[in-house]
Amino acid sequence: MTAPTTTAVRTRGRWIERWDPEDETFWKEQGERIATRNLVFSVLSEHIGFSIWSLWSVMVLFMGPEYGVDPAGKFFLVAMPTLVGAVLRVPYTFAVARFGGRNWTIVSAALLLVPTTAAALVMEPGTSYGTFLLVAALTGVGGGNFASSMTNINSFYPLRKKGWALGLNAGGGNIGVPVIQLVGLLVIGTAGAAHPRLVLAAYIPLIVLAAVLAALFMDNLAPVRNDTGAVREAARDPHTWIMALLYIGTFGSFIGYSFAFGLVLQNQFDRTPLQAASLTFIGPLLGSLIRPVGGRLADRHGGARITLWNFVAMAAATVVVVFASAEKSLPLFLVGFIALFVLTGLGNGSAFKMIPGIFQAKAVARGMTGEAAAAYGRRLSGAAMGLIGAVGALGGLGINLAFRESFRTAHSGTPAFVSFLVAYAVCLTVTWAVYLRGTPAARAAAPAAGPDRAGTDGAGGTGDDGGADRRQPAYADV
Repeated sequence: MTAPTTTAVRTRGRWIERWDPEDETFWKEQGERIATRNLVFSVLSEHIGFSIWSLWSVMVLFMGPEYGVDPAGKFFLVAMPTLVGAVLRVPYTFAVARFGGRNWTIVSAALLLVPTTAAALVMEPGTSYGTFLLVAALTGVGGGNFASSMTNINSFYPLRKKGWALGLNAGGGNIGVPVIQLVGLLVIGTAGAAHPRLVLAAYIPLIVLAAVLAALFMDNLAPVRNDTGAVREAARDPHTWIMALLYIGTFGSFIGYSFAFGLVLQNQFDRTPLQAASLTFIGPLLGSLIRPVGGRLADRHGGARITLWNFVAMAAATVVVVFASAEKSLPLFLVGFIALFVLTGLGNGSAFKMIPGIFQAKAVARGMTGEAAAAYGRRLSGAAMGLIGAVGALGGLGINLAFRESFRTAHSGTPAFVSFLVAYAVCLTVTWAVYLRGTPAARAAAPAAGPDRAGTDGAGGTGDDGGADRRQPAYADV
């Protein structure tokens, strides 16, 4: 990484050679302005990426009996982009270090033209199911955008502001899901279910616009370039995989429910495509809007605390959904399911805030201080975010496959919801045991102390037993 500096020195093109957001003078004078500009256009690109990633959650609503695809086949169609997007998140994370955040944002935005154009060509009755599967898989490139965007923005912000910044970046991206569902609702409600290409026509110019704006206004950070060793180091750290499990419970739920909501309404409650489309956007919209709040709460109260209680609330909301599903009560089902969406958004923000805190804490435990500790935390947390995001997205695949099997065997989503309840119980147990109980693993993940805390809780200790014990009250602040 680079030595501390108060100047953002540019090299050729839009490369910034030195970047020190932890330096408050640098941050106030120019860092915040540069970071905010990059955040705005990162959000735009990621937003459209999420819209294209969730494209088939909308397209299946246009697929009436004339398409010859049964409910199980439709659930598999919406699961395919989740699988591909999850896999692509790993190389997309490497891409930021290899090509630069700005450069890769341009490329990743432009790649969205491929699945969008392909869908416009094949979206009509008579197309084979295999062709639909292939085109749906192509939309996985939109899921990869999240990993590169979060890795990039993580490097721009100081630790004290990462929860809010990452929450805004991810929430602005997540909101692409309900937005494209609203576009689908508008098309179905006005032109009818026979015109899915109108949805695609609306997005092609937006994709071009996102790529152009990224080229004009974003920057690359030279200090995070060519650091692929960070991914290997992050992959060896057990906290990467613990957080991946928790992210399956939060983001995996959000994206899985977002893709499946309309199909569940159609198959469990016999809603028409227009009726389903008029409801499907509500949950993803609220979950997306509240994600920055989850990050802000984590900044103030500790990500582990917020994440734990969020899983408790998700389990309670799932109990309501299981009861409503068994009783076929649509109003109660909507209350419980939309509550689940809101909680997944909160949990997404709080869980992702934990990641930079964990690696910053590990730097302190190794005796690092100042910019050295901050650089280590940025390096490892950025790499870990890509891996965690990839595994978390696989949770969405699991949810759609669970719904597919549940409707295929029981003709109801109830068994699937029961399995989700068990998963949330596991996640809240792990959160408590690793980050809140005061175990050795929790001590290793203790957060770095700020200037106002170093003298009270010992978070800046040297790593001996006494220092670890003094850090214990701060475990929940990760």
